[in-house]
Amino acid sequence: MFHEYKNIVENGDLVVVYSTPETMTTMTVSEGQIFNNRFGSFRHSDMIGLKYGSKIQSHTGRGFVYLLHPTPALWTQVVPHRTQILYLPDISFISLYLNLMPGKIVIESGTGSGSFSHSIARTIAPSGHLYTFEYHELRANAARKEFDEHSLANMVTIEHRDVIANGFGRTNLADAVFLDLPAPWDAVEAAKQALRKDTIGRICCFSPCIEQVQRTTLALNEHGFAEIRMFECLAKDYEFRNAPLPDIDVAISGKKVSFKSVKSDKKRKRDEDAAVVDDKDELPTMILTKPVDEVRGHTSYLTFAILAPKEHD
Repeated sequence: MFHEYKNIVENGDLVVVYSTPETMTTMTVSEGQIFNNRFGSFRHSDMIGLKYGSKIQSHTGRGFVYLLHPTPALWTQVVPHRTQILYLPDISFISLYLNLMPGKIVIESGTGSGSFSHSIARTIAPSGHLYTFEYHELRANAARKEFDEHSLANMVTIEHRDVIANGFGRTNLADAVFLDLPAPWDAVEAAKQALRKDTIGRICCFSPCIEQVQRTTLALNEHGFAEIRMFECLAKDYEFRNAPLPDIDVAISGKKVSFKSVKSDKKRKRDEDAAVVDDKDELPTMILTKPVDEVRGHTSYLTFAILAPKEHD
């Protein structure tokens, strides 16, 4: 379901219920069941047969929700957090630098909450494969259950395994390796063994602390990796508003131009500003932008390297 798309909601489908940008959840559509939120109740039977993206009103008439098809991007926003997860800026950057595409073989450790695993699976589908490892048994079992429910079991193999102590158990197989571990430098040797030797192998290590980056870089260099680079992704959102554009006559006359903010929610986000002049004359407007007041800060450092193919005589 996460690597394919269909148009119509059917009984048994996993659906992302969108209320507001800050309020999304998932549910499995089941005939006879009822979904409740602050807007009222929504019968599952009313959802069956609708197109994905449809807007459905509650039976109380107090509000509505949208029924969205699940995607890895949406799953990142609604996934149950068993661990810290990767978000879209890091996910997209890593996917680009690891050169992920359909048909690639990827090794990941650890699986965690499975946020990045879903994105990898969608990117390498339909002919690629993801081998993902998680040392925590309960988290591994939870992720395995999700992969089965999301129809990803045929392209994702998950294993409960301590890769630092026991390695990946695979050699000369993967096009890329992704490590999200407390001590990724201890898994670099195993990653080198798992990477293919007939083409350029790529590795990425996800580390919150710069001290981890330092030790990982030394290990990568020691094991023959090249082009070692570290990045940090800091995304910045912008908001926009319509501002009045007074002409020279209005400016000379000294008429005051005031702003009437239209507030869209309790967080006082501006949706649109209306320009008002003392004598109610309408003025042309222009669109202005500025960074939002709150910006997501540091998530982690991304350390990349490549392993050159082995030359044969």
